Amino acid sequence: MEYLIGFAVALAVAGLAAGVGFADRSFALTVLIVVAHYYVLFAVMGGSSRTLVIESCVASGFLLVGVLGFRKNVWLIPAATVGHGVFDFFHHLLIDNPGVPSYWPGFCMAFDVLFGGWLTWVFMRRRASLGEPGNRDARS
Repeated sequence: MEYLIGFAVALAVAGLAAGVGFADRSFALTVLIVVAHYYVLFAVMGGSSRTLVIESCVASGFLLVGVLGFRKNVWLIPAATVGHGVFDFFHHLLIDNPGVPSYWPGFCMAFDVLFGGWLTWVFMRRRASLGEPGNRDARS
């Protein structure tokens, strides 16, 4: 059920973004930053300082890749978003975070993969419609 809800939320967020004109690199980066920091919140809820440090380092890595995507290569943002979905699948094997709800990894993975795929589609369409090579197409 968490996968279905993750897909539904991703569709809702993508639909809202497209409907109000938020489908640009700054919105994509903002979503990536928020998504990447939920595990930090769960570490705080779980009460483990060690886990908080680990989750903060991991979230900072996604933040760094996202900022590089914003500044240098927009394709890093959807790649990092989908990459976070892959991370969700393996998270429990890599980091012991007692604050993570049991449904979260499946929900977040479904959201991340669908939303990252949608971002790729949006950036590809924008690039094709502008007929421009390179990276300027997604700067809005």
